[in-house]
Amino acid sequence: MREIFLAGTLQFEPKHSTKHRFSEKSLSTTMPASQFDSLQTFSSATGPIGQFYSLPKLEQDGVGPISRLPHSLRVVLESVLRNCDGEKITEDDVRELANWQPDGKRIEEIPFIVARVLLQDFTGVPLLVDLAAMRSAVARLGKNTSVIEPLVPVDLVIDHSVQVDFSSTRDAFEKNMEMEFKRNRSRYQFLKWGTQAFDGFRVIPPGIGICHQVNLEYLAKNVWEKHIYFPDSLVGTDSHTTMINGLGIVGWGVGGIEAEAAMLGQPVYFLTPDVVGVHLSGSLREGMTATDLVLRVTEMMRKAKVVGKFVEFHGEGAASLSVTDRATIANMAPEYGATMGFFPVDEETCAYLLATGRPKEHVDLVRDYYTAQGMFGIPRRGECDYSVVLDLDLASIGPSVAGPKRPQDRIELSALKTQFNELMVKPVNEGGYGKTEDDLWTRYHVKIGADRQRSMAGGGEQRSETVPASATNHQTEANTSAWTETEMVNNRPTPD
Repeated sequence: MREIFLAGTLQFEPKHSTKHRFSEKSLSTTMPASQFDSLQTFSSATGPIGQFYSLPKLEQDGVGPISRLPHSLRVVLESVLRNCDGEKITEDDVRELANWQPDGKRIEEIPFIVARVLLQDFTGVPLLVDLAAMRSAVARLGKNTSVIEPLVPVDLVIDHSVQVDFSSTRDAFEKNMEMEFKRNRSRYQFLKWGTQAFDGFRVIPPGIGICHQVNLEYLAKNVWEKHIYFPDSLVGTDSHTTMINGLGIVGWGVGGIEAEAAMLGQPVYFLTPDVVGVHLSGSLREGMTATDLVLRVTEMMRKAKVVGKFVEFHGEGAASLSVTDRATIANMAPEYGATMGFFPVDEETCAYLLATGRPKEHVDLVRDYYTAQGMFGIPRRGECDYSVVLDLDLASIGPSVAGPKRPQDRIELSALKTQFNELMVKPVNEGGYGKTEDDLWTRYHVKIGADRQRSMAGGGEQRSETVPASATNHQTEANTSAWTETEMVNNRPTPD
């Protein structure tokens, strides 16, 4: 990724291209005054690496049967153990989770402190506004404004505002980016100020990729180090934050209030979950795509009613999947209702980290850390306890398409023509389109492409009264696109 991003006269220049900068205060990690003697040293083939809170040592001391826990819960348990301070998180919280029962009653909440927070621009800007407002309040009291800081690293990826005004030309990308900065200049100036004002707050400019792609390929570390080593984890202000589960990282989407609390070092509370184990066997047949796979998995998960549960994939079939295929399945967790669709860390994870430019030294660290925690490798059948286990033979998956109305719906390719005709005449209240047989034979001629390239401004103001009324030919009186204005209104942040 480039270290300097320049568009127009606005320049994004992170202080470090690959690391957050922190004050000593924000870097400090409180060593919990716990009776658990779990702070250990782990090593590589060349010698000791550093300290970590050891889950195997916790089990050795009789706290609970941790080696039987699903890997996703072990990551959460490590955070609870590491942050156990007797106040926000107690030893009872550690013992409760360490003794998780697959079929137990779900009445206790888990206090989970994440390693970092991921924001996208529409939901992230209000959170930065809140931090700025808190600083203003501190300044009015005559106090040191530096006390207002995110306590965990925060990344804001600008991707939701990007629009396409130019296409089919060699310079389309440059022209679209120029328009992007013109439309959103004041907002980007504010975000630029945020990167300079707050330690650990980083902005990824537009034109790099969607937040989930950037998260997978650049932001994710799998293992963090702040005096001690611990697993990567996060919450994000986008429902599809779960895509990172394909890389073996615990994370999911939350609302703005929860994300802001996490930024300030507060636990994210959630009810102790059931964990559904999905045992994958076999391998995908030649020609089968990630789309074929994820549509089948989504259909299966929706029938199993996994809403609000962790889903963890295991077995030889899961181990055979690439990280990109795993991420595709994890990305659809909101569509099948699960909190996560998790794949544990293994050699495929390490191969992906290397392929996306992570240093070999860091990839070796990831392997050594998870090995020391007893969490390296995809579990096989029976190695972990799950609330329920579902089976899927990857070799049974055939070609299919999504839709036609919802991305989680699936139609076998061989049945596409029949189902398409049936859905066209089926009543709307039954999921169809309510057309007639005659409508099926109606033909419409369309023209693809434009005779000339031109752009229309898209506004950018956030106040509802600034939205101009539509005049003629899909244009407003201010000569902006009515469609663009409407889309920007629909995508504005909610009050929280």
